[in-house]
Amino acid sequence: MQSFEIDKSDLQRIKVALDGDDSGLEDVLKEYHASEIAILFEKLSQEGRERIINLLPADIASEVLSEMTEEAHPEELLLNLDPEKRSEIVEELDYDDATDIISQLEEHEQHEILADIDHEDATNIRALLKYDEDTAGGLMNSEIIKVNINLDKKDALEEIIRQSEEMEEFYTIYVVDDADILQGILSVKSIIKARSDARVSDLVIKDFVYVKADLDQEDVAGLISQYNLTAIPVVDDNMKLLGRITVDDIIDVMEQESTEDILKISGVSEDEELSGNWQEAVKSRLPWLVINLATGFLAASIIRHFDATIKDLAIISAYMTIIAGMGGNTATQALAVTVRRISLTDLSDRQAYNTVLKEFLVGLINGAANGLIIFAVAYFYDANLVLGLVLFLAMTGNLIVAGVTGASIPLILKRVGVDPAVASSIIITTFTDCIGFLLPLWLASTLLLHR
Repeated sequence: MQSFEIDKSDLQRIKVALDGDDSGLEDVLKEYHASEIAILFEKLSQEGRERIINLLPADIASEVLSEMTEEAHPEELLLNLDPEKRSEIVEELDYDDATDIISQLEEHEQHEILADIDHEDATNIRALLKYDEDTAGGLMNSEIIKVNINLDKKDALEEIIRQSEEMEEFYTIYVVDDADILQGILSVKSIIKARSDARVSDLVIKDFVYVKADLDQEDVAGLISQYNLTAIPVVDDNMKLLGRITVDDIIDVMEQESTEDILKISGVSEDEELSGNWQEAVKSRLPWLVINLATGFLAASIIRHFDATIKDLAIISAYMTIIAGMGGNTATQALAVTVRRISLTDLSDRQAYNTVLKEFLVGLINGAANGLIIFAVAYFYDANLVLGLVLFLAMTGNLIVAGVTGASIPLILKRVGVDPAVASSIIITTFTDCIGFLLPLWLASTLLLHR
């Protein structure tokens, strides 16, 4: 199935239907999947969203809300609905999706919604609300299928059928003892194919992967990816089964973490919404730009220090901007690769050393290759052999520094407990700008002007 993109004709159809009666709007909505309606909601007014949600059956409306992005604020839409309609929708939502939405509301608003829904549903959602949203507990769904390890095949199948009536889909059956302690997992295929006299204890797989409720969501994503799992059980410190995390939740986590890393590397706060207004963008970005400005004065001070060199050899000013720019590009490449490696796995000391060494060699080779090009330009265009040598050395040196800095700075920040994606770009920009100006100016002063 191809991904849905907002088309002007689709948006226009919805808007025209919103101006008409309910039956016409219902007919139009039937042509769209819930996820497509959620995308269209991004371009509709709050009044239009509320009217559509009120018209949709509760099961479809709940799916639309669960598919809405956090930036579209599904919690506000839910809160403004008629209490009876709202309760129907919440009870249709999976517990993890309901928790994600309700957790964005104020405490008194959460209480208002939970007070109106089924007691069992409210209890499960309250239990999930106590976990941080970026942990395994915050991701998990407490709707699971579990069987006692002491059951025989017949009783186990009856239990699976009974529990599955309220679930849309499930991948794994969890095996527990009388105290609800997780003993292992069981596949549907194995119990169906088992002999009629088989017992769960004979079929259970005791070598399985699980996570604790307080594990960071990024680590959970790493485990599911590493072991190619469709779901992973969540337990407490005593191995009591709490819930499960499915692969569709992890896809959302991976997208979220990747977006955060990209924004951080670019010097944009993760608090800035991608669809936010210009005031939010200014508030998010201005502090980082001010810090960049402060570090820029350091690079400017190097140029001021060599103002006599620039006066006597004005041509060097044109070339040093090229060298500084090339250093910035090289550092950004090394930074992106290193931050990604850090996000995927904890690098050992040996792996960290090899990462820096690799970027040193890459910087050396790329620096020498680009240095030869700039040497040729200076020699043939400016007819100055020594200037070409100065630029060759400066280009090579700056790309080496850029590669090593781009790899080592995030590793150092990670070691001291600072998010490498947040602070790396500012530090690295300062390094590459300063070295990009210092090397050509200092070499020119020493080799060309003999100062």
